[in-house]
Amino acid sequence: MNKEKVLLWTLAAINFIHIVDFMILMPLGPQLMRLFEIGPSEFSLLVSSYTFSAGASSFFGAFVLDRFDRKKILLWVYVGFTIGTLGCALSPNYPILLLARVVSGIFGGLTSALILAIIGDVIPDERRGRAMGLVMSAFSFASVMGVPLGLFLASLSDWHTPFYILSLLSVVSLGMIFRFIPSITDHLGKEIKRPHPFEVITRVTSNSNQMKAITLSIMMMFGQFMIIPFLSPYNVANVGFTEMQLTYVYIAGGAFTIFTSPWVGKLADKHGKLKIFTIFMVLNLIPIAIITHLGVTPVILVLMVTTLFFVTSNGRYVPAAAIITGTANPENRGSFLSFNSAVQQLAAGFASLIAGLIIGESTSGQLTNFNWVGYLAIFFSILCIPLAKRVKVVS
Repeated sequence: MNKEKVLLWTLAAINFIHIVDFMILMPLGPQLMRLFEIGPSEFSLLVSSYTFSAGASSFFGAFVLDRFDRKKILLWVYVGFTIGTLGCALSPNYPILLLARVVSGIFGGLTSALILAIIGDVIPDERRGRAMGLVMSAFSFASVMGVPLGLFLASLSDWHTPFYILSLLSVVSLGMIFRFIPSITDHLGKEIKRPHPFEVITRVTSNSNQMKAITLSIMMMFGQFMIIPFLSPYNVANVGFTEMQLTYVYIAGGAFTIFTSPWVGKLADKHGKLKIFTIFMVLNLIPIAIITHLGVTPVILVLMVTTLFFVTSNGRYVPAAAIITGTANPENRGSFLSFNSAVQQLAAGFASLIAGLIIGESTSGQLTNFNWVGYLAIFFSILCIPLAKRVKVVS
């Protein structure tokens, strides 16, 4: 296996742990809402606390990411992420867990930006789609293995267990970063004078092409994160799933996207990133419309719809990530991607909070108004198509 593949598989492993850490809280929602006696709005705050802190850290990280060796900064960031994850494992109640999620988010947001920056620095544009597909397949593996296993272990013991395991895996990943990721310093030589933080902000905000890419990121997050945090609670409260049956949703969705994610990357390189993005964005509207209107439904039918949701969501993100990454030159790619990661996380947090305010709870425990959340998600998703057409790849 050549060095490029080893690097990409290492980044995929890091991404896997980071994604499971973020995702595991959402399917644990029914259990946490029951144990902590909290409603949809409190649960949405638990989800959005991670994304808000990740957004804030990504914003301030934009001032420093391009000043250091990518490997060294990634090592320090992942140490912080490991500490935050262990804090989640040790949390005895809702307030402490909320605080631990904030700490995890602070370092998790920087991890996302650094992974994309490393791919952008090391992989040329003609192979970047495939590279994104491989690294983003960590989402699929997290869905088919990480989250279901975490849910299964949580059902055997309690919700703390998945976070203990993630803490251990985070320590292992630190060794992988040290061993397999080389020093990446080429971007340091592209600019002799490092910009003032205000210059970093204005350089991104004054670039109309990069601002279009950032707006695209915002709309994509609103199109997804009004739905995703409440997928599990809605399936339990309204559709008739047991908490154990939630594992089927992630196993089925992840199993398919393991194969479709690299395939979508190849399609994007061959047929054009914009064309593939548009196709999958349109297809993604179908499961959103169905999921948000389901009543009591047989498990197999629900799995067909949720699997289509996973596949099309992942399918639209792979080419979009390649398009957005290509709007920045190497010397300021880390700054731009950190800003982009910041707005993505903040948008996801706001989307979750808004959905939590719209969704109510009936006296029988069912969630209400999820259909209105679906209408909003479809609206924002449709806006992404004309936005993507206006974004130009420059590197």
